[in-house]
Amino acid sequence: MKLLAERGAPPRPRERALSAGIHVLTDAELLALLIGSGTAQRDVHALARDVLGLIDDANGVPDQQRLGQIAGLGPAKTAAILAAFELSRRILCPRRHRIRMPADVLPIVDRFASRNQECFIALSLNGAHEVIASRIVTVGLVNRTVVHPREVFADSITDRAAAIMLAHNHPSGSLEPSAEDQEVTTRMVRAGELIGIPVLDHVIFSESGYYSFLEHGHLR
Repeated sequence: MKLLAERGAPPRPRERALSAGIHVLTDAELLALLIGSGTAQRDVHALARDVLGLIDDANGVPDQQRLGQIAGLGPAKTAAILAAFELSRRILCPRRHRIRMPADVLPIVDRFASRNQECFIALSLNGAHEVIASRIVTVGLVNRTVVHPREVFADSITDRAAAIMLAHNHPSGSLEPSAEDQEVTTRMVRAGELIGIPVLDHVIFSESGYYSFLEHGHLR
């Protein structure tokens, strides 16, 4: 039997990006590539995981002060991360993503497909069904205790959204909705009807594909 050292280490993000394409990298790998290197105390992957946690907490651009508090990141790497976000905002924001069918949500949420925990995401849409904002509502198991209508609709009300889309990943890879998924969907649809912000669909996704409650006839 070969030792691990003899088998060779798994390819690093740079090599994977050059051989298979940048799109195959996970969020953590993209950040590791952007950060470049770690320190004697912490490797680049540990730094990337900490930065990714801040991004998830902020539902977007991480706070500069909190980034600076990550041990081993330093001002140069902090500036590089913030510059990447600003460049993305300038290039991508003018072209709002429009949701015409359930599959249109995938380019926005599929980066969460490789996560080890379920991320429940709410997308605020305007009257033309263009995405105003996309936010993580909860991280963990999707059930009625964790996912509450007030958490789902609070930001959408502030956004003056005309409708919302819901989505969450299944780390197991299975696309079959659980009883909890169905219950949460029904609850959110009813809440949306009362508030006046309809739920257009709830999409379950993984690295293998997606399941749409609308396409399967569970939503009007």
